[in-house]
Amino acid sequence: MKILATDLDRTLLPNGSWESDSGAVELFNELTEQHDVLVVYVTGRNLALTENAIKEYGVRYPNILCGDVGTSIRKYESGVWQLDHGWIKHVKHESPRWDAKAIRDTVADIDGIREQESEHLNQFKQSYYVDHEKNTQILKEVDERVKGKFDEVIVYSFDSQDGKGLLDFLPDSATKLTALEYVAEEFGVAKQDVVFCGDSGNDIFPLTAGFSGVLVKNADNQLVESVKKTMKQNPELKVYFAKGDFKGLNGNYTSGVIEGACHYGLFDCATERWVVRANN
Repeated sequence: MKILATDLDRTLLPNGSWESDSGAVELFNELTEQHDVLVVYVTGRNLALTENAIKEYGVRYPNILCGDVGTSIRKYESGVWQLDHGWIKHVKHESPRWDAKAIRDTVADIDGIREQESEHLNQFKQSYYVDHEKNTQILKEVDERVKGKFDEVIVYSFDSQDGKGLLDFLPDSATKLTALEYVAEEFGVAKQDVVFCGDSGNDIFPLTAGFSGVLVKNADNQLVESVKKTMKQNPELKVYFAKGDFKGLNGNYTSGVIEGACHYGLFDCATERWVVRANN
């Protein structure tokens, strides 16, 4: 069993300001089918937004969707999404003090944060937009009020495309990392045999947890530096940094995912022949 897990926005999806390769998405779809790879999307998008991405960009349906920053898991079988109820029971058991409403009440009057729309919230995800210019003080106050009280993790990331700070409160057992660990265990795949691709702040945990990591070429500079620092502290970590200039691919977005998958041997790239071109 080969598992290729990837973030969506600005990782698999060419929806940033960097140059993308025309035909890269189609190539990704073809290669994952040809090589019988289990495809897992690990994303902050909910189900509806994931469906929108599939339709807009033409990426294939995944075998498994770890959506809502890992707080929900669904399998796509015979054209139907099936919610993994075992995951819900697992999270409730592992994080008994989790309480989204209590967290909401605790941070309600912090200046500089705004609760995200209801479609971005669920029983395991309490999320906010943050005034990025004030994020240091805001996160300090958040830590003082919340940290360690609700079996939670606090994840902050910055969307460089629209300038928004993004703050997620999640159970410590329901993150991108733990969701992917759960999937790997279910399919009996060792962590080092799971390839995970990412580009931004909330990908730091799965990238540095023992999976075979891939950073696409357009990855956030702060994330790149954080991963390199962690690799110096733990030389056993495996993370590949897409470089581009690989079989006609520029390394951004989908092309970086393909390059990384080839690096780890998920595809037999030595014998593959393809031609792609950069979008203008």
